[in-house]
Amino acid sequence: MSGPLTGTLVGVGTDLVEIDRFRLAMTRRGSRFAERLFSEDERRYADRHRDPAPRLAARFAAKEAVMKALGVGLWKFAFRDVEVVRAPSGAPSIALRAKAADLASARGVGSWQLSLSHTDVTAIAVALALA
Repeated sequence: MSGPLTGTLVGVGTDLVEIDRFRLAMTRRGSRFAERLFSEDERRYADRHRDPAPRLAARFAAKEAVMKALGVGLWKFAFRDVEVVRAPSGAPSIALRAKAADLASARGVGSWQLSLSHTDVTAIAVALALA
């Protein structure tokens, strides 16, 4: 996360993903699975690396962390409604679309703070929803 927090905390979400399990799910379900979950930019960023699985797993964790920060369960909105975007510095942030953006607006969320990390085994994301 970068910079000081500005705004009232509306919600916090975290998610942890086992990378091997995520890789297996992607292999079993094929390329359409990744297309359903990730934007073209997210897939392109991950594909620039020798092993895209850790980066995609971290982005998947971010999408679930956003759902948790908004206080909703899976499938309240599409995974692609949440996109992890990168600043020129490389810092990740959240861009919301469609139902996710509507829900965040209804809950008074005006900005997000996002932290991603991964090892060879797990990927984690922490999302803070701020008013």
